[in-house]
Amino acid sequence: MSQDPSPAASAAAPPDADAIDPSAEAPPAPAVEAPAPAPVPAPTPSSRSAPPSHDPRVPPPIADEAEKQQALERMQRRATGLLIAAGVLFLVARWFESRHAWLGYVRAFAEAAMVGGLADWFAVTALFRRPLGLPIPHTAIVPTRKDRIGRSLGLFVQRNFLSPEVVGAKLRAAKVGEKAARWLAEPRHARMVARQVATGLSGAAEVLRDEDVQGFVERSLVSRARRVQVAPVIGRALTLLTAGGRHQELLDEALRLASRLVSENEELIRDRIAAEAPWWMPGAVEDRIHEKVVAAVERTLQDVAANPEHELRERFDEAVRGFAERLRTRPETIARAEAIKEDMLAHPAVRDYAATVWSDVKSALGRYATADVEAAEDGQGALAAVERGLVSLGNAILADPALTAKVDAWVLDAALFAVEQYRSEVSALIESTVAGWDPDVTSRRIEIQIGRDLQFIRINGTLVGGLVGLVLYTVGRLME
Repeated sequence: MSQDPSPAASAAAPPDADAIDPSAEAPPAPAVEAPAPAPVPAPTPSSRSAPPSHDPRVPPPIADEAEKQQALERMQRRATGLLIAAGVLFLVARWFESRHAWLGYVRAFAEAAMVGGLADWFAVTALFRRPLGLPIPHTAIVPTRKDRIGRSLGLFVQRNFLSPEVVGAKLRAAKVGEKAARWLAEPRHARMVARQVATGLSGAAEVLRDEDVQGFVERSLVSRARRVQVAPVIGRALTLLTAGGRHQELLDEALRLASRLVSENEELIRDRIAAEAPWWMPGAVEDRIHEKVVAAVERTLQDVAANPEHELRERFDEAVRGFAERLRTRPETIARAEAIKEDMLAHPAVRDYAATVWSDVKSALGRYATADVEAAEDGQGALAAVERGLVSLGNAILADPALTAKVDAWVLDAALFAVEQYRSEVSALIESTVAGWDPDVTSRRIEIQIGRDLQFIRINGTLVGGLVGLVLYTVGRLME
């Protein structure tokens, strides 16, 4: 009977010490001047903080691998020791069975225990390696069928963990909307979210190059403006304005402004009349003309303002409607408006405006992420306003069951969409990852994880086999 091969037997042996002759003299090296040591560059922050790279060809390391290795070896020694004890018991009982008949029961127990222990040792060992190194078919299951195991594991996760039914049931029972609203309604949580958002946006703004963002803003504004014809838009706006008669309010405001201008500039009107009148016209006549002109203008303005059906109002309606129609339909008017738009877009002020927009946004984000953090503690600043808004949002969701149900539905729809889109990719990721692992290392890692529990199969097989053998021997003796 062979003892259970030790798990450490597969480890690489150290190099033979005899292969290196310490007495051999090395040929003398030519005397050369040692070069000056090169300065060691100081580690950069990224190199100091970079985590150690992991070889994708092996499974991730086990955190407590040494402890699990010791526990596995300890259980292997116990199972092997029990098998050896059954063999020794069998030999002793067989030797003295001729003198003491009752030892036949002991011999039957030990014999069956050896059979059960050896069978289970073979079964457990065959999972991870070839027993005794023999090329027995259907052994070394894990290393030889690793790719199939990875494929089956990926499909198992996809069908049993990432199925819409499972994920949907979990999310419905979790009531994510209510929990998120309750969490967000806490001021400290809302403050944390506001800070994280402000810090993240500020950091992103610092990473981006100003020239790139300004160019993007300028291109976005200009390209969007160029795609839209302004004349039809203005024409439709004027049509909506005239439909409700709101343009008459503009006319009323213009009449009041004109009346005020006339009353405030009577001296200017008098001087203008005097300048345009002949030299021989008496001053009294000029004054009379001035009074008539001002009175006529003021009376006309008052009549138009007081009479909704005034002729000037109708002319104003027709002019506005006609202008709106020309803006919407006449090609020459649309082309003229497009030319004006192109002149405005080509003006340097547009580029300056794009730069100003980004600089203002960047400065505001910086203020939100720095100064406003301290101000938020006292309930002041933009972050405090964001915090209050988040708290109000959480309370509003909690107070409205219909809104809570909508939030739950949104979360559920988003999660199910992600599951449907990426569940097959998760399965493929598991399959490809396992397929890239080294077979022997994978088998060893799995054995370290579950091998200790598998040794109980050997122990139970030894004991149960012995009991079965004892029962069969007893039944046979009773039937004699």
